[in-house]
Amino acid sequence: MTALTTPSTPSTEPAGPALEPLYAAVRGDVIEPGDPAYDQARRVYNAAHDRHPAVVVRPVDASDVIAAVHFARDHALPLAVRGGSHTVAGHGTCDGGLVIDLSRMRAVRVDPVTRTARAEGGCTWGDFDHATHAFGLATTGGVVSTTGIAGLTLGGGMGHLARRYGLSCDNLVSADVVTAEGTLVTCDTAHHPDLFWALRGGGGNFGVVTSFQYRLHPMDLVLGGPTFYPLDGDVARRWRDMNADAPKEFNSLFALLLGPPVPFLPERWHGRPVCGVLTCFTGSPEKDNAIRGRLAELGPAVGQFLDRIPYPVINTLFDEDLPPGLHHYWKGNFSRDLSDGAIDVHMTYGETIPSMESDTVIFPIDGACHRVGAQDTAFAYRDAAFSHAFGASYPDPADTEHNVAWTRAYDSALRPHTEEAGYINFMDADDQDRVRANYGQNYGRLRSVKRRYDPENLFRINHNIAP
Repeated sequence: MTALTTPSTPSTEPAGPALEPLYAAVRGDVIEPGDPAYDQARRVYNAAHDRHPAVVVRPVDASDVIAAVHFARDHALPLAVRGGSHTVAGHGTCDGGLVIDLSRMRAVRVDPVTRTARAEGGCTWGDFDHATHAFGLATTGGVVSTTGIAGLTLGGGMGHLARRYGLSCDNLVSADVVTAEGTLVTCDTAHHPDLFWALRGGGGNFGVVTSFQYRLHPMDLVLGGPTFYPLDGDVARRWRDMNADAPKEFNSLFALLLGPPVPFLPERWHGRPVCGVLTCFTGSPEKDNAIRGRLAELGPAVGQFLDRIPYPVINTLFDEDLPPGLHHYWKGNFSRDLSDGAIDVHMTYGETIPSMESDTVIFPIDGACHRVGAQDTAFAYRDAAFSHAFGASYPDPADTEHNVAWTRAYDSALRPHTEEAGYINFMDADDQDRVRANYGQNYGRLRSVKRRYDPENLFRINHNIAP
């Protein structure tokens, strides 16, 4: 064990307190600079954030989390919390501070009688789907299986089941939270209801969630997979119109991307700009042909894989395209409709997508998402019908300037056709000025909850709600 030092500080003097008390209090891993595991432990999903924390703690239980929170608070260390590590803004790491990495806390316990599941804070949606699918159950999760349940749920949680069953946060039943005081509390609608309200869309501002309990729904096979079309604004307009009267069991994401090298897409379309519709239909198999017919009406398909597949598979279809270690720079906006002007902007930038890993995805957030009031959870934009996620993902850091410029120009062009706010989980590190707008009418109430549970703003490495 050595003194707590920061790699960027060349001094031979200790930069902070000794780590002995942390080692003594934590049963999990305590990893500091110089340890063989340090370089791997400090990495996050978005390679654009190359930080050097003073210490990384990998808890195995809530007691370890409590010890780490106490240590960070008592020694005035910056504190970052990492679940699945997918945050594009790099909030799962920091320079010179303490990182709580929940990746060793990934247990899931399913209760098929009550149709609920309790999952630890380090779980990914792949972990969760694997556990619940054994019982023929599921809840709304992300669209990449390596995404953490924590960040997705705390930001709201869009996914393939949203139109039928609501956002991930709408299916949250309770949560165990370690607060800034180092106290473990369980919150639900009857216990600490203010904290429970804030967790459902307010991000990581209020504590470390060590476990989430979700409501589950019957789910087995779905009609799922992508259909590709030529890049054409008419395809987008027909998709918009189709979505307006689609049954709630029919969820589809609209994407702009470069044609992937998959066997069901002819080689002449590989690397060319295309439109994609990713379908997840959870209705009766007797209606599958009707869904196929709707997709055929969007335009001439140039490639399609659409079949009955286990629900967990639908959340893995982007995994190979978005592995850890890429550089990402993203933006996101809400809109109440998908206007012709917005579609024109998407088509313009779709023609110049800068890399195979980059894409634009438009998520429908209507249906069951609109059955929850704008002030019933911290997720405020219940009148938005679409969430636009767009930006560059690329392997070579030398391409950063071009990719950032492309994304910012895209954002500027799209803003006149969308709302001031966007989905907090699509915000990048330079979007802190959008926090108030992103939380809308709920921002004042969120600040009040923040003042109660974290008055010193210990949990500030996030899209921060200052107390």
